[in-house]
This record gives sequence, structure tokens and C-alpha cells, in this order.
Amino acid sequence: MKTKTIVTSLIALACTAVHAADLTPAETQAIAEEAFIYGLPIVMNYAVMHEYAVDKGGPQFKAPFNQIKNEPRVFTYEDTAIITPNSDTPYSFNWLDLRAEPMVLSVPAVPKERYYAVQLIDGNTYNYGYIGSRSTGNEAGDYMVVGPDWKGEKPAGIKKVFTSTTPFSVAGYRTQLFNAADMPNVVKVQAGYKAQPLSAFLKQSAPAAAPKIDFLPATTAGIQANFFQYLDAAIRFVPPAPGEEETRAKLAKIGIGIDKPFDFKSLSAEQKEAFMLGMKSGDEKVDKFLASGIKNVNGWNIGSFFGDRDFFKGNWLMRAAAAKGGLYGNDAVEATYPFTRVDGTGEKLDGSKHNYTLTFPAGQFPPVNAFWSVTMYDGTSQFLIKNPINRYLINSPMLPEMKKNADGSLTLYIQKDSPGADKESNWLPAPNDLIYLVMRLYWPKKEAPSILPPGEGTWKPPGIVKAD
Repeated sequence: MKTKTIVTSLIALACTAVHAADLTPAETQAIAEEAFIYGLPIVMNYAVMHEYAVDKGGPQFKAPFNQIKNEPRVFTYEDTAIITPNSDTPYSFNWLDLRAEPMVLSVPAVPKERYYAVQLIDGNTYNYGYIGSRSTGNEAGDYMVVGPDWKGEKPAGIKKVFTSTTPFSVAGYRTQLFNAADMPNVVKVQAGYKAQPLSAFLKQSAPAAAPKIDFLPATTAGIQANFFQYLDAAIRFVPPAPGEEETRAKLAKIGIGIDKPFDFKSLSAEQKEAFMLGMKSGDEKVDKFLASGIKNVNGWNIGSFFGDRDFFKGNWLMRAAAAKGGLYGNDAVEATYPFTRVDGTGEKLDGSKHNYTLTFPAGQFPPVNAFWSVTMYDGTSQFLIKNPINRYLINSPMLPEMKKNADGSLTLYIQKDSPGADKESNWLPAPNDLIYLVMRLYWPKKEAPSILPPGEGTWKPPGIVKAD
């Protein structure tokens, strides 16, 4: 069924749908729970899009649609638009508006020793394509990104066509940084990233511009208080796919995605409570899935949460868990993310109470084709933490400056206070509070030892050890 046909049928259904006020509180709560699970990644993505590409006066704004914003730096504690941000690789962002015509993304030749990846993510938070070291190689090339309704042939000179399920999409570029002195080289690579409309690439006249949209202002901080209003706004830019008709019909019953904006304030106190209870129970299910839907290896949780539409196969709970665990994560073959909130014995990590160590035995570093890292986050907010040495992670490019033990093993000191000048090269500063640790294994090796399949591979991350 075509997208427009599905939308038309849903609008017709919405016009005859019962309103939330006509449902029992139990019915409302059940649908609200389902709506939260289905809509969480859609809303989170919408909020980031608004902060990065729409709200020009906001502190997180990057660039207007269809313009690349290169960041000649890595993320710090001041970056709060995306939870669990990556501080390994300088980013470039390009939010794409594909309504009027496709966009052509061009990449330069990148030295083979430098890993880079362009991750294409749509409004469903599906990873619908990759350009980069693993997927297409480090050669220069031109690639086309099209919206869900585009029809046409691949133009000459285009290496590959990627199709977004939504008219708005984001291209997230990661460019490996070896050390602080390497930043000028990263900047040179970033300068080679180009984006242009298909008409400009073909040197043809441009089609009519897409209509201007008055987006509902949204911030990541405001999601919890206004979730269903945001979902109603965001879902209008996410065409329903075949198989989603029943879910969208349920949302229409509670006033989401119909022909008029969702108005939470107009509901009775009883209905408002049902919505909030539904959101709470939905959130609890997401947390439970995050805690139990993956393999536990020495206290580290390892799973495969990210992928394209075929990967999720309508599993909205897994999609919501992926977004909450770390929005815009990579497919496992691009990067695998062991994460933990506990030590090797299962006790909760708390920097206000204990110091910890993480020791990699000699010759047993994470097996990757690119590089690996261990990043520290605040256990509550999942943001990077302010610390006296401005160090948010330890990664493999730092190994030459770190001190190994006599047996060749490497010990990381995970604590809020310095372990002393002689050990500071191996110090990963922790918050004076709960700890959330994430490993990133970029382009993991497939041959043994390997972390793949995620959680079942022959390489296993060592557990965190309480040091005092």
C-alpha cells in the first residue's frame, strides 16, 4: 500500500474514531502505554531535530536543513541534546529535508588508517544506510539519499541510492581523532564532506521548494512533561508503513495523529491520570527490556539493538529500548556497545562510595578493525560529566601514553578523585554519584576472538572490580 493511501485511510479512520474522553481510564491507559513504547524514539528524534536544525536561537543548534555542520571538537558535558553522547569522534551533522528532491552526499578519499562513517537515520530511528570505512571503503564517492515517495533511476555518477522511510532524516558523520594534535587532520577530512540537492548535482533547475512548516518547539528536556503532545506533532512527519495501521488506529482513538492537534489540557483529571500511568508503565517496560533483553557478560550488558526496518520487524519495545539506551546507536557490525551500571559481582557502581578498576589482560584488548573506547557517564542523566582533567573516556589511540602493568595488562582507575600522579594517565574520572559506563567497539572483528554475535562472541569484556 502506498504511503499516501495509508495516510488517507488513517485520516478517514480518525474522523470516526472515539475520543479519549469517551474511553474508560483503563482503555486510555492501555493505549497510552502502547503509544509511549511506539513513539518514544520518534519523539526523541523529533526533539533532537528541532534543537539541531530548527531552533536557530537555541544553544544546541547546528545548521539549517540540508547544510553540513562540522564540529572540529568532541562532545563534552555541555552537550545535552543527545543522551549517552559519543566523545570519541568529532561529528558532522546534516539534517536532510527530502520533500522537494533527493540530496547527494559526497565524501572525499580518507586515508586508510583513519576510520570514518556516515550513518543515515530516519524519523523512525532506523539506520537505513552507511557510507564509510566498513561499508563503502575509504575512496571518494557520491551517494544519493531519497525520501519515501521518490521514484526514479539512479543517475550517472551516483554510487548508491539510500531510501529514508521519512521525509526528514539525519546524516551523522563520525571521523576518527587519534589525539588532540590530530584535530587539524580531522578538519581537512570534514572539509571534504559535501551535500547538495540532486538538481544541483545534475546541473539542472531546481524543483519548487517544499512548503514551510511551523514545527512545534521541542527540547529533549521537555519530553517527559509533554510527551503525547510531542508525539502528535512528530508522528505527522513519520508516514505509517504497511503493518502499522492497527497501531496508528489505536493512537487516533486517544487523539494522536488525527486532523487536529492533541490537547492534553482539555482532558479530565481522570483521563490525564490514565495517560500518565500509561506512560509510566510503558517506560517501566522499556527499562525492563533494557535490563533483561540482552546478555550479561561479567556485568556488562551486550546486545544488538540498532538497525533498519527489517531488523526491528515491528518490535517497538526493542526500538524504544535502543533509543533510551543510547539514541542513534550503530548497527552491531559497525559498532557494538557493551554497557554497565554494576561491577563484576552485580553491585551498583557508585562513585560516591567506592573506587573501581577495569583491567584488560595482556593481549586481550577489545578486538576491532578500527578502535575501541570506554566512556564515563553520569548514572542518572547519561550525560558526560565535568571533571578536573576534561577526560570523558579512555580509548585505544591513548594506549601509547598509558602505563601498563608488569605482566603487560592495562588497568584503568575509575574513581572521582585522582589515583595519584603516577596513575593519572590511566584515570577515568567518575561522578560523585551513580556511574554508567559504555564501551564502544568500532568495526568489531568478525573472526575469533570477536564480540560478535553481540553477547555470544568469544571475546568477553572483563568485569569492573571494586578497589576499596
